[in-house]
Parts: sequence; C-alpha cells; structure tokens
Amino acid sequence: MSRTVAFIGLGHMGRPMAANLVRSGHRVLGHDLEPAAVGNAVKAGVEAVPRAADAVAEADIVLTMLPAGRHVLGLYDDILVAACPGTLFVDCSTIDVSDARAAHERALAAGMRALDAPVSGGVVGAEAATLTFMAGGGEAEFAEARPLLDAMGKKAVHCGGAGAGQAAKICNNMILGVSMIAVSEAFVLAEHLGLSHQALYDVASTASGQCWALSVNCPVPGPVPTSPANRDYRPGFAAALMAKDLGLAANAIEGGGVRAELGLKAAEVYQAYAEQVGASEDFSGIVRTIRSTVEAPQGDPT
Repeated sequence: MSRTVAFIGLGHMGRPMAANLVRSGHRVLGHDLEPAAVGNAVKAGVEAVPRAADAVAEADIVLTMLPAGRHVLGLYDDILVAACPGTLFVDCSTIDVSDARAAHERALAAGMRALDAPVSGGVVGAEAATLTFMAGGGEAEFAEARPLLDAMGKKAVHCGGAGAGQAAKICNNMILGVSMIAVSEAFVLAEHLGLSHQALYDVASTASGQCWALSVNCPVPGPVPTSPANRDYRPGFAAALMAKDLGLAANAIEGGGVRAELGLKAAEVYQAYAEQVGASEDFSGIVRTIRSTVEAPQGDPT
C-alpha cells in the first residue's frame, strides 16, 4: 500500500533511504536545512517541502534521520503540533537511549505514536536498501512501519519497548568498535612478527578470530578487495560516526554502572582518532594509528 511519508533529514543516509521509498511507490515529502541535500533528493523523486511542519501535516508517517538527540527533540517540539492525531513518528537517527525515550514520551503526549528505528549498514547499505533496522516501541507501530523499513533495508528486528532499538544499536556498535581495534592490533602484531597480511587473514577468517571487522571491513589492503583499506580508507562508516556511537555507549555504561572496560577504552581511542588524523577516514583506518606506535616490522607484511 502506498503511503505519504514525510522524511526529515536528507543527508548521506537520509537521501538514499528516501529514494528507496520513492522507488517502492511511496510519496515522499522531503525536508532538510541544506539546499544541496534537498536538491539531490529531488533528483531521486522526493518532493521538496520548504517547512518540516508542512511536510508532516500531509503525511501518514514521519521519518527522521538527524545527527543527535537534541536535533530530534527540537524538531519534535516544532512539528508534533502540525501532525494529524495518531500519526506514526519513526526516528532512524542514532541517539542516546534517554533521548529516544524522551522523544517517545513527547510524541505520545501530543497524541501521536512513536518508534525508534536506528540503522546499521552505512551509506552503502542505505543506497543498496540492505540496511538492518533495530526498532523500539509497540508491536502495532512496528507492524505499521515494517513495509517502509523493508523498502529501505533487508532486515528489521523489533527489539522491545521505547528506546530498545537505540540500545541494540549502541551495543552492536560497541562490539564492532572493540573488534576493529582487536583485528587492527592483530595485523600490526603480525607485521612485527614477519607474518603476511594474507596469511593471517586466511587463518583468522576461517578460525575462531573470524568477525565482520575482519571478513568484510578488513583494515589492511589486499585480503578483502572491497574493504575501505583498498580505497585509502575513504569512509564506508566514518571514524567520526564510530566515535559518536561509542560515546553513546560510554554514556550508557557510565549511567548504568556497568563494568565495560573495553567499551570505554574503545570510545576513548576512537574519539582521539576522529579528532586527529581520522577525521575524514573510515573507522578501519585506526590500524594506521596503531601501527604508528610500534617499532618497524621484522619483515614484509604484504
């Protein structure tokens, strides 16, 4: 069934997501503060609407993809009053669990319904419609949003109540950040010991060291030709976004009194990396920072 969707936030992730909704037959009313982002979305069939509130007023469902919780909450303050009663608000941003729950509460207080549905898969996944959605909210809300999520991704998981989608996202990315550091350290150690990248990959990718950070996003050139390491670490998933997500995980760790030393250390490592040489690099480029702290390797690592 075709729906009228307001899509607020047409950046690197939002634009291809909105374009995939258009391709699936939905009418998409798009808004973004950046004119260039709106222009790119219009080329994909999105209808540009100058004011977010005007897009929301016409929509059956409202999707948002914004940088941080303060942006989501600020937007909700502006647009909830413009929506028809009972409109479903689906936030696909990655934000603090507490902010996600606050967004739910504001939507419900305004007579609306809400779902937090952050994504995994990066820009490549957004463009290919292969994202994974992690949803938090009611089962009925998830069921209503499901056809739209399926149009933008390959998998959608209902994780529980309000904020559960955000909880799943930050826990998943904490695993990813820690594992990428571990994989990168292993390759640097292998170089120091005279072991080739390919030899380590051939062993670890079929042994107990196998993980996504190794087999899909391998941090060294060669073993996985499609990894960013073969494109001079141009981002698939930017280091700054990893630093942001690990920062959200660190907030949750500290707020919940959980002992998660590796998660906190990974947040510290990626924050420093993103603020320095990794500002415009893929998060797998952390291997170069790790390599720079050790002595020259014993042999040829290639």
